[in-house]
Amino acid sequence: MSFIRPEARALIWRLREVLTALTLGALGVWMILGRGLTVWLGYAAIAVAIALLVVGVQRTRFRRGGGGMGVVAVDEGQVVYFGPLTGGVVALREVSSLTLDPTAHPAHWILSQPGQPDLAVPVDAEGAEALFDAFTSLPGIRTQHMLSMLKTMPEGPVVIWRRDPGVISALARD
Repeated sequence: MSFIRPEARALIWRLREVLTALTLGALGVWMILGRGLTVWLGYAAIAVAIALLVVGVQRTRFRRGGGGMGVVAVDEGQVVYFGPLTGGVVALREVSSLTLDPTAHPAHWILSQPGQPDLAVPVDAEGAEALFDAFTSLPGIRTQHMLSMLKTMPEGPVVIWRRDPGVISALARD
């Protein structure tokens, strides 16, 4: 038996990094009000809390709640999607472009890889929140651009990130 409504539990889980950062920040302020070594630990706790808050807000903006079609997993540099109609695997180091396609229902992330068919992953697929860390590992990606496109949902497909062509030819030689 749970004393927390399922909707409230889902909201707390969605905001977990933000709530952790706020709690750590409050602990840091409490430590600063003390004396001695705890003052310096308090400043360190506040610095960590600010960094965690920034990342937590970004992750919260990325999450779409899950419950959509299919399951996403990110494992050892590979994005794996198992859907009811499609699926596939893409190695992150070989991804040539990342596109947000809002014309599909629901919207999809399109991961392109040379010589392979594109992998379309619904933004609300189960486990899709793991894609945030995978996408931020792409060299030169603009995270704020990705999050703003996800929030506004443009009229047509938008390329979020594209790999430098010189890097792709170097990867082909490896």
